This record gives sequence, structure tokens and C-alpha cells, in this order.
Amino acid sequence: MENIIYFTIAWLDPYLMMLVAAGTFAGIYVGAIPGLSVTMTVSILISFTFKWDVNDALALIAGIYVGGVYGGGRTAILLNIPGAPSAIATAFDGYPLAKKGLAGEAIGLTTVMSVIGGLIGVITLAIAAPIISDFAIKFTSREYMLLGIIGIFLIGTLSGEGFAKGAFAGTIGVMIGMIGLDPMTAQARFTYGSINLMGGVPYVVAMIGFFGVTEALVQLDKIKMPYIKQKISKIIPNWSDIKRYFKLVIKSSGLGTLIGALPGTGGDIAALIAYDQAKRSTKNPEVPFGSGAKEGIIAPETANNAAVGGAFIPMLTLGIPGDAVTAIIIGALYIHGLKPGPLLLTETPHLFWFIVGNLTLANLFLLIFGLSGVRIFTKIVECPKAILIPLIIILSGVGAYAIQNNPIHIAWAMVFGVIGYMLKKYGFSVAPIILGVILGPMIDSNYRRAMMGANENVSQFLIDLITNPISLVLVCFLSLMFISQIPLVKNYRKQKFK
Repeated sequence: MENIIYFTIAWLDPYLMMLVAAGTFAGIYVGAIPGLSVTMTVSILISFTFKWDVNDALALIAGIYVGGVYGGGRTAILLNIPGAPSAIATAFDGYPLAKKGLAGEAIGLTTVMSVIGGLIGVITLAIAAPIISDFAIKFTSREYMLLGIIGIFLIGTLSGEGFAKGAFAGTIGVMIGMIGLDPMTAQARFTYGSINLMGGVPYVVAMIGFFGVTEALVQLDKIKMPYIKQKISKIIPNWSDIKRYFKLVIKSSGLGTLIGALPGTGGDIAALIAYDQAKRSTKNPEVPFGSGAKEGIIAPETANNAAVGGAFIPMLTLGIPGDAVTAIIIGALYIHGLKPGPLLLTETPHLFWFIVGNLTLANLFLLIFGLSGVRIFTKIVECPKAILIPLIIILSGVGAYAIQNNPIHIAWAMVFGVIGYMLKKYGFSVAPIILGVILGPMIDSNYRRAMMGANENVSQFLIDLITNPISLVLVCFLSLMFISQIPLVKNYRKQKFK
């Protein structure tokens, strides 16, 4: 009974409902604008909400997350310009449909299917998270240390940027996270005598710099990219189409939720895999994939929205982000004095069910806002980048300053933005850096506790790792990650699965 009450808090409070609605609406339109990713938007938003009540902040963030993931598909269909990485696969068949005059029908179909996928992801979250949390309570400092290491390296393995590059970027993040006073000895680390570094680098400053400023600088290379205007016709999908593709929706939703629950993956990988599976399993599409097949827009859009619920599972149960956005949400929870992990569900179950309720409500608002305002939307996405990019940088600076009213944070955000831009130029992903900033202190503190439990004896520490069943499984998994990246093994796997 209590769970139902917590679930419906946002539904019964007009102010919280308004925040979810506003977040969903803003997420749709912001997420659709190329260069304004949902990750960057949430990272800037958190700096303005850290003084809010935690319920208010989470309500707004949930709406923006759900709306932003969906919004990227609109420009992919209308303009052949994905508003987010998770919408790349949508453009393959969405834009050909738009060139046939079916853009409105494509948007309507993806909206309904995205909502179904999002709700399936939330239901899975509600069922799976408490089960995983009950098991995770058995974890000790050793297991949390290993989980942190796995979380950083896994995103390097699965993000498509290459394991070595992902590991290097994650290490940079860990070093940034180590800046400041040692939590156990109060000894200064990586401060180089600077008073400004004694308190460490706030999570949000790094997030704003590496996501907000970096993306703004990246978009400078595309500032002259022209927009293509599209006509909008029918929007509300036929009931026959919904029934016809329902099996594909269920399959893509399950795939998206599963992939979203893997730390470091997220909706972009889920969408690409779902598209590939739809292409392989659809025997007789009306038109070939890549030429306007409806299956080609349904599968990725359903999967990336289902991945939202999946991404919350490792974040809430293990304290490991499922994707870049949940990495930022972890930072928001820390700012509000909460620690994501198995104890979050046992000590504050109301927060878990409040999040589930917010995500459910956001998907319902997505159905309303997604099927309306499409014609107005086509005008908004044509905002010149010459206006948009300076606005992003200004908001990033204001957001960085607002955290502690410290001007040095603005400089850090800009420096991180330039570093992130240079890394992206050379094929590095910035997501592992943020994971490193967040998970680095967790790895450090849990390693120190585990060593204290082993009486500062390295041999005993290693023995503990391989004698405990849970830590042994994690060590084996970590070892397999490294082995799978050996060139000889990778070449063997490629030849085997050809």
C-alpha cells in the first residue's frame, strides 16, 4: 500500500505533475535540436536544481530524460539530422518516409511505440530493481571496488570508441575525481599547492564542461549545415499498424531494456542493435530497409525509450550508471545527500517508487506532447546555430558558477570543455571521463576499506578476492573483459562469427 502511495505522489501533487510535464515538453524540443543532447541538458539543469527539494529536482529530470530520448527521433525523420546518438538508426528509414510525404505518419507511429517501449522499461525497473537490490546488500567493499572498475572499463568496451581509448578516458576521470583532500588522511592530492583545488572538483562542473561546452565546440564545425523543410501530413497512426507491429515492439522493448541495464551502454547502442535485429528478423517488409520501412523506425525508437527504465536498474541497485544521463543523475542524488546503491531501496523506498511514478507519468505526457505541436516544432528546430551555440556556452558558465558561487568553476568548465573537444577530435568518448569522476572516489574509498579489513596485507586482500563467491565472479568477469580485448582473441571471434 505504501508503495502505491509513493508511486502516485507526482500524480496527486499538481506542482510535481507540472514539473514532470514541463520537463517532458522541454526534453522533446531540446533533445530534438542537434547539438543540444539530453545529457548536456540534464548536466546544465542539475546545477540549477541542487538547492531544490529532491522530489522537485527528480520530477523535472525524469521528464527531461524521457522527452529528450524521444525528441532526437523527430529531427532524424524530418531533417535526416539525428538530435541525439540514440536516433541515428531512426534516420535510416525515417527520412526516406519523410521524402515520401509520410513524415507525420512516421512521427505518430514512433510516438505511440516509444511510449509502449518506455512503459515496458519502467515495468521492468519496478520488478527487477528490488530483486537485484536484495542480492546487492550482500556486497562488501571488495565487490563495490570491483563494480566501480568494471563500470569504467565496460563503457570503454561497449561504447564503440575502443577499449584502450575508453580505459584511458576513464583513467582521466578517476584522476580528476581524486583531486582534493584524502577522505581518510586529509592529505592534499593533485592540488599542486592551489587552495582552489583543496575541495576537489564538483561532479557537476566536470559534467557541464565535458558535455555542455564540449558539444557546443563540436557543433561549431557544423554551424553552416543547412536545414531542409518538410511538410507534415497525417500524424495519428492507424490501429491496424499498432497491432501489426506489436510483436516487434515487445521484442525491441525487451532488447532495449536489457541493453540499457548494462552499465555504460544506453539508448544509442540499444537502438542500433534493435534496428539490426529488426532487419534480420523481418522477412517481408513492405519496402526494403533503408528505403522507408516502418519496422526501421519502430525498432530503434521503441528500444531507446525502453532503455531509459533499464538504465535506472544498475544506477539504483548498484550505484553504477546505466548511461551518461544516469551518471549525471547519480551526481544529483549525491548533491541531495543520497547514495545510490542497494541501501537506497531499503532505507528510502519512497524515493525508488517516486522515480518509477515519475517515469510512468513522463511517458504518458510523452504521448500527449508527441502527437501535438508537430507543425510548430518544424519551425523551432530551425534555430540558427550561430545563436544556439553562444547560448549553450553562457548557460554552461552560469550553471558552473551557480553550484558554489565560485568564479573558478567557470574556468574549470571551459577548460574541461576544450579538453573534451580535443579528445573527441581524436576519437575519444567523454562519457568514461564522467564515470571516472563519479566512480573514482568510490573505488578509492572501498579499496582502502577492503585493505583495512585485510589488515593492510596485500596477500590477504588478494586471497579475499578469490575466496568470496561474489568477488570471484566479478574478478572473472573483469578478467574476461581484458582477455576479450586481446587482438588475437578479437580476430578469432570475428572469424568465428562471420
